[in-house]
Amino acid sequence: MRVLAALLLVLTAAAPPPIAPGATAPVSTLLPDSAKRWVPFTLTPGNQVRFTATLDGAPVSAILDTGLSFSVLSRDFVRRLHIKVTQRGSATVIGGAVPIGWAAMNTISLGGLTRRGGEIAVADVPALAAGGADAIDLLVGPDLLAGYALDIDYPAHRFRLIPSGQLPFRGESAPLTTSPITNIYLTDGSLGGHALHPLVVDTGDGSMLTLSHAAWVAAEPAPPPMTSAISYGLGGSVVMGLAIVPALSLGDLTARQIEVRVEPPRGFSDAVGAQGRIGTGLLQRYRVLLDPRAGRMVFTPGPDADQPPVRSTSGLLLGLDKDRLRVVHVMRGSPAAAAGWRSGDLICSIDGKPIPADYADSALSSWSTGTPGRTVTLGLCDGATRSLTLQQFY
Repeated sequence: MRVLAALLLVLTAAAPPPIAPGATAPVSTLLPDSAKRWVPFTLTPGNQVRFTATLDGAPVSAILDTGLSFSVLSRDFVRRLHIKVTQRGSATVIGGAVPIGWAAMNTISLGGLTRRGGEIAVADVPALAAGGADAIDLLVGPDLLAGYALDIDYPAHRFRLIPSGQLPFRGESAPLTTSPITNIYLTDGSLGGHALHPLVVDTGDGSMLTLSHAAWVAAEPAPPPMTSAISYGLGGSVVMGLAIVPALSLGDLTARQIEVRVEPPRGFSDAVGAQGRIGTGLLQRYRVLLDPRAGRMVFTPGPDADQPPVRSTSGLLLGLDKDRLRVVHVMRGSPAAAAGWRSGDLICSIDGKPIPADYADSALSSWSTGTPGRTVTLGLCDGATRSLTLQQFY
C-alpha cells in the first residue's frame, strides 16, 4: 500500500498576481499535429503523473497537476540555475501555508504545447511530496492546461493536449469547470445520496477520493469501518481517516469500490471552499478527457476499473530509504498497532530477505497487503526480529 501524496497549491490571493518586472505577457501555441504528440509518463511512488517537459530547451522532470492555482518551479531547481526570484505572497497547501516566489519565464513545452513569456510560481517541492521520488523540477498546472482538452490514457501511460471541444473517444461524462478565483479544476459528485459540490479534480493527488470532515459526516451517517493513513503535501504530512465505500457518482459515471480519505476538521478542503477532491488513484482506472473549456470530463473504463482497492493487512505504511524501510505511519486498529510498532522503526529484511534497491517494484513489497492469516518475520535494522500476523481490519 502506497504512502500517497498531494501536490496541491492554491494561492491565498483572490486574483492572479501582476506580471513581474522583466516578464512579458504569456502566449501559448498548440501545434496542428498535437493529437499525434503523446507524452509518455510513469507514476511516482506518490501516485502522480511524472513526465519530461522542456524548459528553455532543456529537459526537466515534471508532474501533471490540475490541483494548482499556477504552475510551479521547485526552489532547488531555481537555485541550481541561478534564476532570479521575487518573493511575493503565500499559498494554501496540504499541511498549512507556504511562501511563494515568482520568476520570469522564457519557454515551457510539453507535447504539442509551447508557452512563451509570462512568469511562474516558485516554491519548495520536497521529495516526500511526490512519495519520496527523485527531485521534481516543475509542477504543470491549469495556467498551461485549461485552454485545451487533456487526454490522459492511464492504461497506456501516456497523455496529450488537443484543441478544446474535440471528443477523441466516447464514454460517461461529468461536469468540469475551473474556479474563477483559484484556477483549479472542479466537478460535482454524490456519495450515499449526498451531493458533493464542489470536488477538486486533482491529477497531482495520489488518492482516490478525499473528503472534508463535514462532507464525510453528511454523506455517511452510518460510516463503514475506518482506520487511519498519512498523506504528504507541500506543507508537510497530515493524518487522515481511511475507509472503503461501495460507490461514488460523478455525472453519468458510477465508480465502485472507492477508498476514501477523510480530512480532520478545518482541513485543506475547508480552506479552499471545496467538499473534497478526486485524484489519480481513481482517475487511473480510466482513460480520461479533461476539457474545462467545453465543461466536461469523459471517462472510459480501463481493464481494472471496478477492482477493489488494495487494502493493507499489516497496518504499516512504509518509506524506502536505500536498503531499509522506515515506518512512516501505523494505521489505527491494525495488527501492527496491536503489536506495538511505532513511526520511525526501521526494517532491513522481510522473511530473511534484505530490502532491495528496487523494493517498490519488486514482488517482496506485496507482503504488507498479503493474505490474512499469513505470519511475516521482519528483521529490524538493530538486529532484532518481530513476527506480524496479517489480518483485515477495515
